Amino acid sequence: MEYEDKAKAVGECLQSYRRDESGWKVCKKSNDVVVSWRPSSEFPGNVYKGEGIVSGSPEKVWECLKPVPNGLRVKWDNNVKKFELVEQITEDISICRTVTPSAAMGIIAPRDFVDVILVKQYEDGTISSNATNVTHASCPPQSGFVRGFNHPCGCICVPISGEPNKTQVFSFFQTDLGGLLPRSVVDSFFPSSMSEFYGNLAKAVKSLKDF
Repeated sequence: MEYEDKAKAVGECLQSYRRDESGWKVCKKSNDVVVSWRPSSEFPGNVYKGEGIVSGSPEKVWECLKPVPNGLRVKWDNNVKKFELVEQITEDISICRTVTPSAAMGIIAPRDFVDVILVKQYEDGTISSNATNVTHASCPPQSGFVRGFNHPCGCICVPISGEPNKTQVFSFFQTDLGGLLPRSVVDSFFPSSMSEFYGNLAKAVKSLKDF
């Protein structure tokens, strides 16, 4: 029950981040994506928000984003090396372990994260993945990886009225990378990696065959 309650709470939390426009400061902007940040209320770091329009139907975009083992995300997302199902709690809620490669020219060592993930669909066609850190008996910290902690984070795919082949994608990252990393490394890593995330997502969606 605890996992289910936590999953539902993170779904509500992400919707509140999406609705609440206050306090966000733009830190990176391109034609396709705007990345903003504000101080996190969950840990002594920042929550980052990405907003962008991706060419492709919500179904196609979601196919590239959905958090499933052997899914497409490990193929195109440079920050996801491995994605494992630890336990399926309900049809929409799972516990998963994500492994990330080293980053920032090796300054950031490989990490792993254990999260409860809720997949939620809304009546307007919006679909979201919502995640936050949990502990799980079968997934203790492992040698070779620094255990990081995701605070409420995820992606929201929103249909655009009158544009069936375009999708508005919100992404939220709020990650305690663990380890003794200089704050400046963390603060420069997320905006650039999120901008890259949108570029790689757009390419992945474009390369999908029509459903």
